[in-house]
Amino acid sequence: MASSQTYSRINRFSAQRAVGRVVIYAAMVVIALLVILPLVWTFATSLRVPRDSFTLPPKWIPTDWKWSNYADVFDSVPFGTYVFNSLKVTSLIVLGQVVTCSMAAYAFARLRFPFKNALFLLLMSSLMIPVFVTIIPVFALVRAIGLVDNHASLILPSVTSAFGVFLLRQFFMTIPTELDEAAVIDGAPPWEVFVRVIVPLGAPGIAVLAILSFNGFWNEYFRPLIFLNSFDNFTIPLGLVALRGFMGTGNIAIVAAGIMMATVPVVVVLMTMQRYLIEGIAMTGLKG
Repeated sequence: MASSQTYSRINRFSAQRAVGRVVIYAAMVVIALLVILPLVWTFATSLRVPRDSFTLPPKWIPTDWKWSNYADVFDSVPFGTYVFNSLKVTSLIVLGQVVTCSMAAYAFARLRFPFKNALFLLLMSSLMIPVFVTIIPVFALVRAIGLVDNHASLILPSVTSAFGVFLLRQFFMTIPTELDEAAVIDGAPPWEVFVRVIVPLGAPGIAVLAILSFNGFWNEYFRPLIFLNSFDNFTIPLGLVALRGFMGTGNIAIVAAGIMMATVPVVVVLMTMQRYLIEGIAMTGLKG
């Protein structure tokens, strides 16, 4: 009798788990559809003629399959130049943040120096200051040193990040200190410990920072709008606005084609580094 009751309980528990999984998977499918539907609509719009771009109800399948819209993007604006500018600015910012944030994070996670906790708290407090508050003094400094309408005005203020330091510090603190101590016993100085121990083991966290920085600065609109003036220096977001034309009178299908091409680098970076992103997010913050 007891064994039959136990078997019944196991069956009920298994059924509840199966129902729970179905509910979770259904919710994930719904969320995924909500995320991907705007992209599907944009792709469908990029292959239409303008008169069919805003039909109601929306048509999810392209009406004309007009692939020439993608070629028209390059005829309307110097889109290749915008892509190059965005790659240049974003890559240098990502490289700068990976180098500076990893070194600062190593110092806060492993080294001992006076007022370390106070300095870290001061650094974290800067995260509460919106970029809109500091944009005027930053612009004044950029203009004073003659970098207005120059890509350096976007790169130099962003070569480090308080969020990046915090992210990597939390990740580096999950690395066992015994590995550092073993390297020190073998005679390795702090710099060698950082390069040979911390950086290789912290690669997933560094990859997370690189992905987030690339995505954020590739899509950045506000600072380029303030600092850049000439069309030849525009990045992708400003180029898409220029593609819309004066008062938004441009061909919406061509604009959608430009948007689709602008998303390709972000998707490629995310897909190629997805494993590191998942691993880094799962491990960051386990110890702190």
